[in-house]
Amino acid sequence: MENETSSLIGIGIIAIIVIVILSMFFRFVPVGLWVTAYFSGVKVSIGTLVGMRLRRVAPQNIIRPLIKATKAGLDIDINELEAHYLAGGDINQVIDALIAAQRANIDLVFKQAAAIDLAGRNVFEAVQVSVNPKVIETPQIAAMAMNGIEVKARAKVTVRANIERLVGGAGEETIIARVGEGIVTTVGSAAKHTDVLENPDSISKTVLRKGLDSGTAFEILSIDIADIDVGRNIGASLQMEQAEADKNIAQAKAEERRSMAIAQEQEMLAEVQKMRARVVEAEAEVPLALAEALKAGKLGVMDYYNMKNINADTSMRDSISGLGESDRDQ
Repeated sequence: MENETSSLIGIGIIAIIVIVILSMFFRFVPVGLWVTAYFSGVKVSIGTLVGMRLRRVAPQNIIRPLIKATKAGLDIDINELEAHYLAGGDINQVIDALIAAQRANIDLVFKQAAAIDLAGRNVFEAVQVSVNPKVIETPQIAAMAMNGIEVKARAKVTVRANIERLVGGAGEETIIARVGEGIVTTVGSAAKHTDVLENPDSISKTVLRKGLDSGTAFEILSIDIADIDVGRNIGASLQMEQAEADKNIAQAKAEERRSMAIAQEQEMLAEVQKMRARVVEAEAEVPLALAEALKAGKLGVMDYYNMKNINADTSMRDSISGLGESDRDQ
C-alpha cells in the first residue's frame, strides 16, 4: 500500500514538472504565432521566433505586420522589419503606407518608407496626402498698399505631398510663412488697395510664380484667396502720429524759450535791485561829503541851507503833482 502511494506521488510530481516545462516552452516559443504565420503564407522558422525572444523583440509585433504585407502581395524581408522595429520605428504605419502606395501606383519602397518614418513624419498620412491633396489655410495676413491703406487677406493653399522630399524637406509652417510673405509683397507693390480688391487673383498668380514649394515636402497645386478685407488707413495714422509728435516737440521748445525768458527777466530785476542798492549807497555818502566840504571851507553854511530849501521845494512840488520818490527815480 505504501509503495502504491509513493508511486502515485512520484507520478504526480513528474506530471507537474512536465506541465511546468511545457508551459514554459510554449510561453517562450510562440508556436501559435508560428502556426498562424505558416497558414498565412509567411515562411518563418521556430528558431527565428526564439531568436526574436532572445533579442528582446516581441515576435507578434513583427509577424503580424509581415502577414498583412504578404497578404497584400508585398515582398518584405523579416530582417528589415526587425531592424526597423529595433531602431524605434512604427512597423504597422510603414506597412500601411506601402500597401496604400501600391494601391495608388506610387513608387515607394520599404527603405524609403522606413527612412520617412524614422525622420519623424507620418508616412501613411504622407501617402494619403500624395493621393488626396491637402488644404492648408493661412492665418489672416495684413499688408499695406502704397497709398497707406491696410489690406487683410486669408489664403487656402492646396498641396500634395512629395514623397521624394519628405526626408529633409520643410513642413507646413514653411509653406504658410512663404505664402504670407508673397501676399505682403504683392499687396505692398500695389499702387492702390482697390487694385488688390478688384483683382484678388493677382495675389495668387504672383505668389505661385515665386516657386514657394522649393525645398519643402509638398508640391503647391493652387493658392486661393479665401477672404480679403480693408483694414486701417495706416498712412493717415502715421501722419497723425508724426504731427502729434511734431506738436509736442514744438510745445517743448516753446516752453523752453518761455522758461529762458522768465529767467532772463528775473536776472534783469535782480540787476535793477543791484543798481538801486548802489544808488542808495552813493546817496548815503552825500552827507559825509557835505560834512567834509563844510570842514574844509569849500561849502558855506548859507550854501548848505539854500540846498536844503531847494530839496524841500522839490519835494513839495512832487507831492502836489502826485509823483512819488520812486516815480522820480524812474
